[in-house]
Amino acid sequence: MANTNLTELLTYIAKSLVDNPDEVSVVGVLEGDTLTLQLRVASGDMGRVIGKQGRIAKEIRTIVKAVGSRQNQRVLVDILD
Repeated sequence: MANTNLTELLTYIAKSLVDNPDEVSVVGVLEGDTLTLQLRVASGDMGRVIGKQGRIAKEIRTIVKAVGSRQNQRVLVDILD
């Protein structure tokens, strides 16, 4: 199922970036034809996930959207604090 694959992908990427990988959580919410992945990390790791001027967050969204589009799934990534 696309939801599981995309959730696992986002979890893997986020855990690779942060200092506290045990505090990474991803929840998928399906609304109509759009899957919203809600990413939560430790407050100290927020900067690592967002990056300077949001560059890392933008690249994470690009990768996840690309994989989602190959699976015919519209995907949004929300980074929550």
